[in-house]
Order: sequence, then C-alpha cells, then structure tokens
Amino acid sequence: QVQLVESGGGLAQPGGSLTLSCAASGFMFSSYAMSWIRQRQGKEREVVAEITGTGGLTNYADSVKGRFTISRDNAKNALYLRMNSLKPEDTALYYCAKNRRFDKDYFSFRLDEYHYWGQGTQVTVSS
Repeated sequence: QVQLVESGGGLAQPGGSLTLSCAASGFMFSSYAMSWIRQRQGKEREVVAEITGTGGLTNYADSVKGRFTISRDNAKNALYLRMNSLKPEDTALYYCAKNRRFDKDYFSFRLDEYHYWGQGTQVTVSS
C-alpha cells in the first residue's frame, strides 16, 4: 500500500532554513507528480510546491516562490523541500502528497488531485 513518511520538521528562526524529506513506498514513484502541502492554523490546506514525476518541472505558490525548492530522487523514492528565508507565516504542518494521475510529465497544482498524504511534519518559525 502507499506509504508516505515525512521528516525534517522542527523549530527554525526567522530567516533560517530547514529541509523536509519524504520517503515513499508502495507505488511507482517516478510515474507520479508529488507535492508538499501545508496547513497553517486556522487556514485551509494549500499546495506550496509541486514536481512532475520526472522532476523536470516544478511549480510553487507565490508565497514561497524564490525561497522554497522542491526536488526528488527517483532512485531513492524520496521527495524533498528545501526552505530558505523562513518567515513566521511559514509555520504549519507540512504534508508530502501523491497525485492521482499516472503520468510522469503531469502536474496540476490542484489540492483535490492529491489523494495520498503522509502524517505531516511540523515546522515552527519563531525567534
């Protein structure tokens, strides 16, 4: 069965950096777009970064563009999110998620197309 396990969250100071990791198993990892989705307290979940199965294309929410970088290692079935210049408003529970569509060149940035999620890893940005 599909399993997604996030790690790497924690406490960071404003302006600091963190790298999140996601270990995936139970499906053909390289054939699916993957994303990082976050839920801030009192807010709806939002896609913050997405990457095609091949890793050739990425897309970001405006709020993180230029600060966050999504990447993947298909040989290791791993997804990453490098977060730089962190802000207090980045504080959230971050989830790794798998897209529904079996297509290595597809992505959509639509929350409803992500149907498997990990348990989440908490990121707190505070001085």
